[in-house]
Amino acid sequence: PRLQVEHPVTEGVTGLNVPSLQLLVAMGCRLASMPRVRDFLVTDAQADDPSYDPFAKLGARHTVAARVTAENTADGWKPTVGAIEQINFQSLPDVWGYF
Repeated sequence: PRLQVEHPVTEGVTGLNVPSLQLLVAMGCRLASMPRVRDFLVTDAQADDPSYDPFAKLGARHTVAARVTAENTADGWKPTVGAIEQINFQSLPDVWGYF
């Protein structure tokens, strides 16, 4: 299996390190033996309860992912190259980003 490019969004919401979980599972570790992962495992009884929400215990968490791309409108929107001359992000204690 491969990671989707959006996996940082999943990590931001759940607090789980998805690549490390993939490696642990590949080594034979059971998801049920991982304390943080157990919070998201659903029992049969919970699965039958339409009101059960495994994410409710997280509280309000939000993650945004963005990708900067460039297309040449004069050439049928084909991808093109170029340099980003300037980019500014607001930094707050609960806001982080990476490149």
